[in-house]
Amino acid sequence: MSQDIKAHLADLLQTALKSVAPDHAATPIALERPKQESHGDFAANVAMQLARELKKNPREIAQQLVNELPPSAWVEKVDIAGAGFINFTLKAAAKTAVVQAVLAKAGEYGRSNAGGRQKVQVEFVSANPTGPLHVGHGRGAAYGASLSSLLAFVGWDVTREYYVNDAGRQMDILGLSTWLRYLGLYDINVPFPPNGYQGDYVRDMARQIKDAHGNKYLRPAADILAGAPDVEADKEGHLDALIANAKNLLGPDWSYIHQHALSEQLADGKDDLEEFGVHFDVWFSEKSLFDTGLVAKCVEKLEAAGHLYVQNGAKWFRSTAFGDEKDRVVQRENGLFTYFASDIAYHLNKFDRGFDKVINIWGADHHGYIPRVKGALQALDQDEAKLHVALVQFAVLYRNGEKAAMSTRSGEFVTLRQLRGEVGNDACRFFYVLRKSDQHLDFDLDLAKSQTNENPVYYIQYAHARVCSVVKQWGDAGGNEAELAGADLGLLTHPRELAVAARLAAFPEVVANAAADLAPHQVAFYLKDLAADFHSYYNAERMLVDDAALARSRVALAAAVRQVIRNGMALLGVSCPASM
Repeated sequence: MSQDIKAHLADLLQTALKSVAPDHAATPIALERPKQESHGDFAANVAMQLARELKKNPREIAQQLVNELPPSAWVEKVDIAGAGFINFTLKAAAKTAVVQAVLAKAGEYGRSNAGGRQKVQVEFVSANPTGPLHVGHGRGAAYGASLSSLLAFVGWDVTREYYVNDAGRQMDILGLSTWLRYLGLYDINVPFPPNGYQGDYVRDMARQIKDAHGNKYLRPAADILAGAPDVEADKEGHLDALIANAKNLLGPDWSYIHQHALSEQLADGKDDLEEFGVHFDVWFSEKSLFDTGLVAKCVEKLEAAGHLYVQNGAKWFRSTAFGDEKDRVVQRENGLFTYFASDIAYHLNKFDRGFDKVINIWGADHHGYIPRVKGALQALDQDEAKLHVALVQFAVLYRNGEKAAMSTRSGEFVTLRQLRGEVGNDACRFFYVLRKSDQHLDFDLDLAKSQTNENPVYYIQYAHARVCSVVKQWGDAGGNEAELAGADLGLLTHPRELAVAARLAAFPEVVANAAADLAPHQVAFYLKDLAADFHSYYNAERMLVDDAALARSRVALAAAVRQVIRNGMALLGVSCPASM
């Protein structure tokens, strides 16, 4: 509705321009909402835009434009303010017409086709499946899911993707850790490496293997430690030697240990995310990039194009030529490819799948990774401008005003599942997107659990529940929701009613801007403001007055508020209870 009104006002100004400055009749008209209510509902700066070219005072141009404006059934008055702003104040009927639009479109209100069904891939979370998801992963999950919903709502063809790191050293470390715990169950006590995975979930997987296969995978401790450097002198070398010995000693059985650990942790992560309301269309295997030879092909292409050089037996990508701070290894001297090499192949695969836009949601600590990935895409003759990287800062938990412990003595982080269990899915989803993704987030556990107006989730859900109660009372008194479509909106003239209507009209624009800016927090802010407008109105005015026509109009306005809250909260993955 807001966009319709803006288009109408722009047409009025365009018509005036044809009379005042016909040579400039095609000048784009920008209309914005003034920050102060006294400045009207919309403001245009076109007079200031044309001042230099017309060699006139912008206020003079503004006055000439106002004099030539055609009459409009929607415009109450037009003022000139400041250096030459043209401010439009709308008639009450123009503001309240949005109520019928909301009720008619229902769940579709705010939806658009701005994306034009272009294909966009949103890759998010993508945590190594080496343990339970923690609170940091939760913020990326909530942000990615909300952003994906936003993009789909404005007409993009969205693919939600999780990149499974199932081919690297971290998975080997998890497989080794699980096997060592399994051996310990049979009193084969190889000193557990300090840089192995320590969590209880590793012991659980070890017990599963024992229960399923007994002593099948036992090997002597001396053989496992053979040739390994001293752990104190070379911690990483010691770990790599244990992994190599495990692979040699177990032979084909190593793949079972490795796959069991991967499957268990991946399944746990999937369950956790599904319970959190986060769904993926594609779970993409890093290992598949090696199996299909794409990693090797990418390195060969870079080499053939002259973007690699050899130093100390390793192959290096000249990423400094593309703005990176230093060159990067893509293939080590032992012939193994690096994580960076597989990341290049993965991004090339994304582009080969024909996405018009690719959005990576990464932790803020990956900021330095962006230039090298974009550089590699350029080196492979890809349009790196299609790649957009949204960074997500870590969330810090607070309890009783003090920073809460994020990890236990054993190094295990507070898990997403634990956080959800304490504050609930709704609070998690909303609080995670309450700030811009690249800003630090202080997650107040006490506030998230409170049933007060200071808790934004409760505040918005309570507004929804209040409307449900009003509509029910009205229905119990003989009202029928089908009658709301014929409500006389001309009866809604109170300033608070008009403020609520104006807020409702802004929703499609808020959604469009949030999607364009990759910023779901804008929807969260909007919902807080809408709830505040409604609570203020509800507390000041009776809904169910004796005048049946006025009561029906006020219930229609309230029902429109309920619908927009539902639409907005659905984008953020938050429920809207009918009672609280």
